[in-house]
Amino acid sequence: MADRAMTERAVTGHALPPIVLWGLSAGVAALLFTWRVGMQWPTAPGDGVDLDRIILFYSTLPRAAVAVLAGAVLGLSGLLLQRVLRNPLAEPSTLGISAGAQLAMTAASVYAPFLMERSQGPVAFAGGIAAVLLVLSLTWRRGLEPVSVVLAGMMVALTASSISAALILANGDYLFSLFIWGGGSLVQQDWGPAIALAVRLAVGAVAALLLLRPLTILGLDDASARSLGIARHSSRFLVIALAVWMATGVVAEVGVIGFVGLAAPALATLSGARTLRQRLLAAPLIGAILLWLTDGLAQLAAGTGGERIPTGAGTALLGGPVLLWLLPRLRMLEWPNLGTNSPSPRKAARPRLIILLLFLAVLFAAGVALLLGRGPTGWSVAGGDMLLDLAAWRAPRIGVAAAAGAMLAVAGVVIQRITGNPLASPEVLGVGTGAGAGLTAVLTLSAAAAPVWQFAGSVLGSLAVLIAMLAIGARAKFGAERLLLAGVAMSALCSAVTTAAIAMGNAQSYVLLRWLSGSTSQATGVDAWLMIACLVLLTLPLFLAARWLDILPLGENTARGLGLPVAKGRLTLIVLAAILTALAAMFVGPLSFVGLIAPHLARLVGFARARAHLASAVLIGALLMIVSDWLSRMAAFPYELPVGLFASLLGGPYLVHLLAKGVPRHG
Repeated sequence: MADRAMTERAVTGHALPPIVLWGLSAGVAALLFTWRVGMQWPTAPGDGVDLDRIILFYSTLPRAAVAVLAGAVLGLSGLLLQRVLRNPLAEPSTLGISAGAQLAMTAASVYAPFLMERSQGPVAFAGGIAAVLLVLSLTWRRGLEPVSVVLAGMMVALTASSISAALILANGDYLFSLFIWGGGSLVQQDWGPAIALAVRLAVGAVAALLLLRPLTILGLDDASARSLGIARHSSRFLVIALAVWMATGVVAEVGVIGFVGLAAPALATLSGARTLRQRLLAAPLIGAILLWLTDGLAQLAAGTGGERIPTGAGTALLGGPVLLWLLPRLRMLEWPNLGTNSPSPRKAARPRLIILLLFLAVLFAAGVALLLGRGPTGWSVAGGDMLLDLAAWRAPRIGVAAAAGAMLAVAGVVIQRITGNPLASPEVLGVGTGAGAGLTAVLTLSAAAAPVWQFAGSVLGSLAVLIAMLAIGARAKFGAERLLLAGVAMSALCSAVTTAAIAMGNAQSYVLLRWLSGSTSQATGVDAWLMIACLVLLTLPLFLAARWLDILPLGENTARGLGLPVAKGRLTLIVLAAILTALAAMFVGPLSFVGLIAPHLARLVGFARARAHLASAVLIGALLMIVSDWLSRMAAFPYELPVGLFASLLGGPYLVHLLAKGVPRHG
């Protein structure tokens, strides 16, 4: 505890006292609010309806109240979750609670709209509690370790978001406004949401004070809590239910507001709040200031278009850098050591036979996807003229899916070997969402941008994120675990850019939303042959550079001692990985864990050397994506689900499984 106190004092040793800093922040938020009010202050009363007065009293003032109250609720909810899970990175967004609540409300809007008329809160709570229970069930055997919990939460959140996007796409304009609202819009029309949030804040604050002793004890390790006679599991679930009820109340009223629940408790601690009582007071206040200030800045930056840009996107734009800043400063209580008790990879006895079997499995999966399907009359095996007709539609999808899966697998092999991090992948490190941010930038400049420019933007976005992640990891000396969480922050940052663009509701929005959901439904024969050609051209140099991939995981000094041009080799491999990721993301979106699973499965079957590792990973990645694409077409026929959704359903649990059993080391 003494070491932790010294660390906190070192971090908080600012020239400017924290109370002054937060006072200035609140002052800026108040000035922005005053400016907004001044623009709408009612003129001298006259005949007729005073529109300015209506806007002021039923939109501007309620919006400010909602910003303050929602920020306070999220700050308190985040503190409760962090305390009870002993995890400084726990909050409604990182645990999948907000995404689960949004999915429940989206599904209810489609299938049970009567529930949304008067029961938005219970619907959101049901989705949020289901998400957090799933996260806890996936990580219970690991003792709710911080990394396991956050990565499981990331998987649940990404999956829920993908399903929500699919439902919105399937229902077109009917639900598009729900996406804008779900991005965290604070636009108000009356005082109802402010009153509802005030009630939740009051109930939550009183409950937290009544639970002060259990909360204090739950912050200790399990042995100490057990010796003090507290019912650990029941107390823990009670506090979690309270935190979820508060957080989902915010989702029900204003949509998803990310990272306030993460930043507020952490900044309270770094600002000098030592005891639990102090944090219970400071975290809601800081959360209120953060969201009020962010909303004011969003309105100032957007001008007259502020109503169309969700404030939730602004909090993610701020929250991503805050998380990156917090990672080297916050002490994790139970980081899993990925290098301890990790099984050594076994070597395949007959590698050529295994590769041949994998190749045959890919051909078999492609054949099934081409021949077997559902139609209006049920399941059928295509043949004759029907096969010729269906092949024109199915074959390009199979080709694009296989090539995209192979590209992600190759990129995963490269990134894992460059970083020496067995849990790195294009999806986990945010490289896929970086492609989306680059695509967003190009479409913002020109809605009619040619595919070549869209691809160029995606490549530049992927490359920028990958280089940034490697630089951040090297400078902060992050281990494998913290680099993954830095990837979560980078993903949130890039996703916020895309979300803000989608929320504008223009022609680019539908292009980005379709990309976000990940679908091969628009693939053509030209796309398939182009993807296959790019796969061959970009992967062949990696087979020729296999020596680099074998040596780089041994460390920079060893690689340089063996005569490897480290800087040149890394840059070349980084560029190739970024291009491969961008190409794959153009067709299957950012949601897929194939880049993580395929390299691991290749090692598990016995391929440790670079050439064999690459070859087997290519085949496994193609196999996984072909199966995922077929399932996306068949599972909810005649509707189509995101192809990346099924890949993530395979990859997310596998990611948690890797954390639980130990990660195979590079051979």
